[in-house]
Amino acid sequence: MRSRICLARLSIGAVSLAAALLAAGCGSAARSASSAPAGPSVTVLAGPATGVGTVLVTSKGYTLYMFVPDKHRAVTCTGICATHWPPLKLPSGDALVAGPGVKSSLLGSDPDPAGGRVVTYNGWPLYTYASDIQSGMATGQGLDLSGGKWYVMRTSGSPLISSGP
Repeated sequence: MRSRICLARLSIGAVSLAAALLAAGCGSAARSASSAPAGPSVTVLAGPATGVGTVLVTSKGYTLYMFVPDKHRAVTCTGICATHWPPLKLPSGDALVAGPGVKSSLLGSDPDPAGGRVVTYNGWPLYTYASDIQSGMATGQGLDLSGGKWYVMRTSGSPLISSGP
């Protein structure tokens, strides 16, 4: 009888210890998760692009461009233009995250006339280019297409103005 009581106390002690360890582990996981966005996010990073150096890129490494007719204030590339130059969308409820080398104070979003929101940097709506078929390409740099000039966006918040790739 006495050994049963000791065994029961030992079992209760082991369960209590396991619960305490589990709670401590969950507590630290919860603290570290609170520093990251809760839920889905769109991240803008600084990354290399062929021929232009370090510029803004998507989380998959695709170069981000600005469109001169946007005039540093509003999305103007819509319809057919947006099929060639897809805007970087910010889905409703997603957080906007500045990756290493990107100034979070310059990130924002503007309404897209086609619906939803488009990520901006220093007020410029950001787009990818359909002809950049792999990360690190910058084939749209300096092109005059879809009604205006396109330039890669530097981490400083200024476009890299040049005559071409």
